[in-house]
Amino acid sequence: MTLSSPVSVEVCAYSLFSCIAADRAGAQRVELCASPWEGGTTPSAGLVEQALKSTSLEIHAMVRPRGGDFVYDETEKQTMLAEARSLLAQGVHGIVVGALKPNGDLDVEFMLEFKTIAAGRELTCHRAIDVSREPLEVMEQLIAIGFNRILTSGCKDKALDGIENIAELVAAAKGRIQIMAGSGVKPVNCLDFVQIGVDAIHLSARTTRNSKMEYRRPGISMGGVEAISEFEVAYSSEEIIRAAISKIQELFSE
Repeated sequence: MTLSSPVSVEVCAYSLFSCIAADRAGAQRVELCASPWEGGTTPSAGLVEQALKSTSLEIHAMVRPRGGDFVYDETEKQTMLAEARSLLAQGVHGIVVGALKPNGDLDVEFMLEFKTIAAGRELTCHRAIDVSREPLEVMEQLIAIGFNRILTSGCKDKALDGIENIAELVAAAKGRIQIMAGSGVKPVNCLDFVQIGVDAIHLSARTTRNSKMEYRRPGISMGGVEAISEFEVAYSSEEIIRAAISKIQELFSE
């Protein structure tokens, strides 16, 4: 199944299983990450190696040293630049990154370093733009730097709540940079974003399966967060991804 429309589909993947599901469903790329409960951090070298070897889609790797805000100190910046170099040397097709200054402006100088390192491979700015002071100004700066794509939820927790802001970015971009809607995007609402003119949608297609662990000791959590079950395994569903792609294809075949 191959997507044949102007709108690309990106899957947020945290495992090789999810990458393979995205490939089989017909997605064009994955945003490869670690640490889903932190919103995504830099994936391991082993996961990157296996994703590149086992799939035919584009692998765009997150560069983020921790969860939390997007203001990084010098040690974090050096780590991020080293991670980007390593990921690109492994052969990823693109880097996903974003950084802000304490006042909410884009850290332009730092982002320029990634443009130099990328050496022609694609750059996506992630949802750091959604917590920036002036998203339209940030978009213009990203265009000037040479970024290819922006992932945004329209400055809201869920993209559907921020759809008017996403539409404003699409209109202002005028095709100079791709606008990709993400956060809570599903087959049931993906066409809402296509209809406002986004260039791409981003979804995790998250589902879970029960752990194979039979013995389950109560009262302990490895992450220290009781609300997160130790006995559910999350992954991206091939069926959910395929359903979103089918809806988009049907729209453009009408």
